[in-house]
This record gives sequence, C-alpha cells and structure tokens, in this order.
Amino acid sequence: MIRVVVADDQELVRSGFAMILDAQPDMEVVAEVGDGTAAVAAARLHRADVVLMDIRMPGIGGIAATRRVCTETSAQVVVLTTYDIDEYVYDALRAGASGFLLKDLRRDDLVHAVRVVAGGEALLAPSVTRRLIADVVRTRGRPTPANALDVLTARERETLVLLTRGLSNAEIAAVLTVSESTVKSHVSSVLMKLGLRDRVQAVIRAYETGLVSPS
Repeated sequence: MIRVVVADDQELVRSGFAMILDAQPDMEVVAEVGDGTAAVAAARLHRADVVLMDIRMPGIGGIAATRRVCTETSAQVVVLTTYDIDEYVYDALRAGASGFLLKDLRRDDLVHAVRVVAGGEALLAPSVTRRLIADVVRTRGRPTPANALDVLTARERETLVLLTRGLSNAEIAAVLTVSESTVKSHVSSVLMKLGLRDRVQAVIRAYETGLVSPS
C-alpha cells in the first residue's frame, strides 16, 4: 500500500487530490495538511511513501518542507504547482523533490505519477519536467564544471543523456540494446558517482555541466 500525504493550502485542491488517490486499491491518503510544517510532521508520523507538496504554503513553505522531508524521512516528494514555469520549482528540485505536477493534470496522470515515484523513479515527463528543468537551468542554474562528469564511463554518460529525454529504464534498454537490469545498474552508478538523490537531480546536473543543452 502506498502511503500518501497531500499538502496544499487550498482545501478544495487538497481534498480533490486526496479523494482520487484514496479511491485507488493500492493507495492510502494518510494525511491532508495545509502548510509545510504540518507536511513534514505528517510524513514522519505516518511514514509516508509519497508527499504531494504545494510550493506556496504558509509556515516554512513548500521548498523548506521538501528539504526537510527528503532529509528526515524516506518519503519521495512530488511538487505541485499552478504554472508551467514556477520560479520556485528549481529550488524545490534542488531540495530533493522527485518531480512535479501541474495542478490541472488529469486524474489518471496523478495516479500514475504517485505510483512511478513510489516505485523509486523520478517523474520525468518529457512534455513538462524536462522543459522546466531546461528553462530554470538556463535562467537560474549555477554553472557546474564539465569535468564533474569525468567520473562516468562512456556508457553511463549515454545513459544520462537518455535520462534527460524522459525515457524509462525499459526505453533506455531498448535504445542501448541492453537489459533493463543493466540500465538500472547504470542509473544507480551515475547517481552514486555524482552524489545525487534521484533521476531528476541527474537531469539537472546534465544541463548544468553542458552535457545537454536547453535547446
């Protein structure tokens, strides 16, 4: 059972997401909260697997709450935002969020996103996340030396490039003509060598170092 905390200061949005997720046979909404401090407390108390985190909330706010959830618990955080490009999303991803969702998303996309993140993969939908990461890195990112990737093998670099396209492990395996387990090993190695939490941070690093460009 996937244990979910929904954190949003708008009650209708919060309850709407909670109703959708609670109706799934493999999910349980263990808490609905309206501010960042309560989100951290709920994630810890209920041992949440996933926290849906609004960015703009009272109290410590979604970014600080994301950082605390990611460092103090094992829960994965998915950021909720109203706009395609939110000035705070990059900071939330840097804080450890595993992806983000637009609040006007379809019901099925919400359910799918929670399952993906709960399964240990970051939410890297090409039509949304990759474009946002490219934009925020171009406009706000801190430059990272290209040689920061020297620790990677050629195949690990290939894997990182394919991650930036939003491909799943199975899709990467098909492109590289290797097994899915081999891809999982490459992804794990990339994260370990670069000291990163998940695939979203790996994509950010790829843009920061110039391995791929926003264009």
